[in-house]
Amino acid sequence: MNEVKIETTLQVFDSITELPQDIQTLMDKASEARNKAYAPYSKFNVGAALLLDNNEVVTGSNQENASYPSGLCAERTAIYYAGAQFPEAKFLKMAIIAGSQINPTTEPIPPCGACRQAIAEYEVKQEQPIELYFMGETGKVVRSNSLANILPLVFDKSAL
Repeated sequence: MNEVKIETTLQVFDSITELPQDIQTLMDKASEARNKAYAPYSKFNVGAALLLDNNEVVTGSNQENASYPSGLCAERTAIYYAGAQFPEAKFLKMAIIAGSQINPTTEPIPPCGACRQAIAEYEVKQEQPIELYFMGETGKVVRSNSLANILPLVFDKSAL
């Protein structure tokens, strides 16, 4: 038997004010998108802002449906729109802000597994990492310089 050790390094900022100004602006766009979420069932609003290499910023918010599988997360809403509208653009950075309508959310909220897989697809496609920043409504912000840090054993086209 062999063992594989997987380690990752993430940066944690105590607040959004510690981030560079361009990232603060991207986080603000994610916050604006979060305010547009349609989450009557989970009461959990998420906003995402995606910076492309053509300087476009694409935003998305979670959109729920009474038939739960028919909804879509904020990250994938932004990713799929960007992929459809700007198919040649590379994704540089993504900001994500999440929070409950019921309880204050002060801990960083990372992308769900399905969103991680979608982000991974674009990292593989563009052969370039995507910087991720995520947080709750307030508090600490986590930075990952690549999706691979939070999904180290990625399923990609090489498995097909």
